[in-house]
Amino acid sequence: MDETASLAGRVLLAMPGMGDPRFQNAVIAMAVHDANGALGIGLGHLHPGLRLRELLQGLDIDPGEAPDAPVHNGGPVEPERGFVLHSPEWQLGDSIRAGAFGLTASIEALHAIAAGNGPRRWAFALGYAGWGEGQLDEEMRRHGWFAAEARDKIIFETPAAARWTAAWKAEGIDPAMLAGETGSA
Repeated sequence: MDETASLAGRVLLAMPGMGDPRFQNAVIAMAVHDANGALGIGLGHLHPGLRLRELLQGLDIDPGEAPDAPVHNGGPVEPERGFVLHSPEWQLGDSIRAGAFGLTASIEALHAIAAGNGPRRWAFALGYAGWGEGQLDEEMRRHGWFAAEARDKIIFETPAAARWTAAWKAEGIDPAMLAGETGSA
């Protein structure tokens, strides 16, 4: 990480025309961004047909009180690994706290959600978006991403398909006015 400030605790919004179709209209909650790299959880796209209760049953966890929530496509890295992005008041030993949210990769988080004593607000994702040392900083300089405020309502209440547009509008930007290309002087 060079002159770019840490993006942990922010939400990255993919710029139109980014060039990588995996990140079209991506909304990524950034949990880590330091000199070693960055890690975030995608919240803009869902795994079609996959629901949390079904996933819990596949893990031999009694779904109990868990709602039949959608499963987010967290990113292209380790797509079989689960993450719970949650409200910051709740934590386990391995939780990462990043401003307006926390991130937990422990299966204990799923047990807590099923038992009804997990975080107040949460979203479950498979996979994550990851960047090596300096990679995200370079993508930010090339205008591939926009760093937005992590708003609780957008992260935990807005449907996945509407998050990208809602996050831009919350920043006071009409996404229909965004250009797919940028220039340099």
